[in-house]
Amino acid sequence: MGRMREGVLMVVVLVLALVCALGVKGDASDHRYKEGERVPLYANKVGPFHNPSETYRYYDLPFCAPENAADKKEALGEILNGDRLVDAPYELNFREDKQSKTICKKTLSKEDVAKLRDAVSKDYYFQMYYDDLPLWGFLGKFDKEKLDPTEYKYLLFKHIHFDVAYNDDRVIEINVHSEPNLAVDITEDKEVDVEFSYSVSWKKTDIPFEKRMEKYSKSSSMPQHLEIHWFSIINSCVTVLLLTGFLATILMRVLKNDFIKYSHDEESLEDQEETGWKYIHGDVFRFPKHKSLFSAVIGSGTQLLALAIFIFLLAIVGVFYPYNRGALFTALVVIYALTSGIAGYTATSFYLQLEGTNWVRNLLLTGVLFCGPLFLTFSFLNTVAIAYSATAALPFGTILVIILIWTLVTAPLLVLGGVAGKNSKTEFQAPCRTTKYPREIPPLPWYRGTVPQMAMAGFLPFSAIYIELYYIFASVWGHKIYTIYSILFIVFIILIIVTAFITVALTYFQLAVEDHEWWWRSVLCGGSTGIFIFCYCLYYYHARSDMSGFMQTSFFFGYMACVCYGFFLMLGTVGFRASLLFVRHIYRSIKCE
Repeated sequence: MGRMREGVLMVVVLVLALVCALGVKGDASDHRYKEGERVPLYANKVGPFHNPSETYRYYDLPFCAPENAADKKEALGEILNGDRLVDAPYELNFREDKQSKTICKKTLSKEDVAKLRDAVSKDYYFQMYYDDLPLWGFLGKFDKEKLDPTEYKYLLFKHIHFDVAYNDDRVIEINVHSEPNLAVDITEDKEVDVEFSYSVSWKKTDIPFEKRMEKYSKSSSMPQHLEIHWFSIINSCVTVLLLTGFLATILMRVLKNDFIKYSHDEESLEDQEETGWKYIHGDVFRFPKHKSLFSAVIGSGTQLLALAIFIFLLAIVGVFYPYNRGALFTALVVIYALTSGIAGYTATSFYLQLEGTNWVRNLLLTGVLFCGPLFLTFSFLNTVAIAYSATAALPFGTILVIILIWTLVTAPLLVLGGVAGKNSKTEFQAPCRTTKYPREIPPLPWYRGTVPQMAMAGFLPFSAIYIELYYIFASVWGHKIYTIYSILFIVFIILIIVTAFITVALTYFQLAVEDHEWWWRSVLCGGSTGIFIFCYCLYYYHARSDMSGFMQTSFFFGYMACVCYGFFLMLGTVGFRASLLFVRHIYRSIKCE
C-alpha cells in the first residue's frame, strides 16, 4: 500500500506541474504594445457553422494570402483541437485606424466561385485570433426570398470591419463586422473580379486586461442560464434524497427484520428451511466468471474515475478558461497517461484476490480495454478527416508523439502499477465461506433479468444529469461556452451517489430472490447510465442540432460512443464497489456456518 500511496502522490505532483504548464500562454508576447506596433493576427480555420468538427484550413478557400504566410507553432492540445493557425492577410497595428484598406484584387475562376458559393450555402464561418482573443465572422449570405433553392441569391462579403478596444498599452476586445452592402454576387458560374478590403477603428475602454476574457464566459453564467443549472441541481438533489430515503426505509426495515429472524430463530432454523439472501451465504462470495475481464473492467473504471476527478479539480482551479486553446485535450492525454498506474495496480491486485493466475495477460487486457476501442475509433475517424482534408486530421508527427507518450509513460506506469498490485498480496475479505458446489438459481420472472434491471438502474442516474447534458453537448458539439464547472462537479458527485445507491438496492433485491450471481450484474447495472447517455446522443443529433454530412455524423457518434463506453466502465466500477461494501456488511452482521 505504501508504494501505491507514493504513486498517487507522484500523480498529484505531476498534475500540479501540468496546471502550471497549462496556465502559461502559448505566445511569447507579454501582450504590451507601442502605438503602430504590429499585433499578431492569425487565421485559424473555416467550416460549416452547424458542423463544428468539419473545419478546414483558412487558405483552402481562395482568399488573399500574404507573401510567405507562416504557420504558428502549436502545442499538442491545439492540434488535437483542430487548430491550424497561420498568418492572416490583415494588418491591425496597435491604435492605428484604417479606412477601406485593400488587401488584394483577385479574379475568381469558375471553380473558385463554385467553391465559395458552396461554402456560403453551408453557412461557413471563419475564426481568427488577435493577440490570443478569438473572433468570428461569416463568409457571406444567401437570400431566401424565392421558395425554390435554385433561385437563391448568393453573396460573398468582400469587406470586413474590425472594432478593437484597448486599455493603455494592451488589447482588451475585438469584434468583426461584415458589410452586407459591400458584397459580390457569386450566384452564377462565371469569373468574378473581387477587391478584398478591410477597415479598423480603435476605441479606449476601462476594462482591465485581467478581465478581458470574461465576456466569453458571461453567456453561460447569465441569470436565466444559472436558474436552469440550479433547477437541474435541485432536481438531482431531490432525486438523491427520495432515493436515499426510499432505500434507507426499505432496506433498513427489511434487513432489520431479516437480522431479527436469523438471530432469534436459530433453533428453529434446523427444522425450517432457510429462505432469502441468507440462504445463499455459501454462494454470494463465489468469484465471478471471466475473472480477468472483470478485473480489467474494475481497473480501467477506477482509472477513468481518477481521470474525471483530476480534470474537475483543474477546471475548478480555472485552467480551462474560454479559448485556452487545447488545454483540455492536453490535460486529458497527460493525466490519462499518468493515471495508468492506478489501473494496473487495481486490476492486478483484484485479479490476484480472485485467485487468478495469469496476471500478465490480465495487465495486457487492462491496457487495451479502453485504449483499444478508442484507438480503432480514432484510426477510422482520422482516415475520414484525411479524406475530407479537414483540420481534424492529425499530422503524422502528432500521432508519433501520442504513441511515444503511450509507449514511454502509459505502458511503463501500467506495468509498475501491476507489479505493485502483485506484491501487495492482499486477500479477498469474505465474511462467509464459499461452498464447493453452487446452488441452483430458482426460476425468476422476466423483470428480474439483466436487461430490465439495467434499464431500471440507468434511468434514475440519467434523470439526475440530463438537463446538464444539453449544455455540455451544446458546448462540445456547438459554439456555446460552458464555464460553470462547480455546478458540473456537484452534478457529477450526485451522479456517483445515485449510481451507487440504485445498484445497492437492485443487488439486495437480487440476493433476496436467491440469485447469487450479482458480480457482473452490479457492473452492468451501474454502467447502464452510459447506454442512456448514448441514447440521448441519438436524440440530440436528430432533434437539437443541425449537424449533417458523413464526416460530422461519424465524428459525433464515434467519439460519443467512446465517451459513453468510458462512462459505462467508470460507473460500472462505482456500482460494483458500492455493492461489494453492502454485501460484505450484511453478511458480516449474521452468523455464517
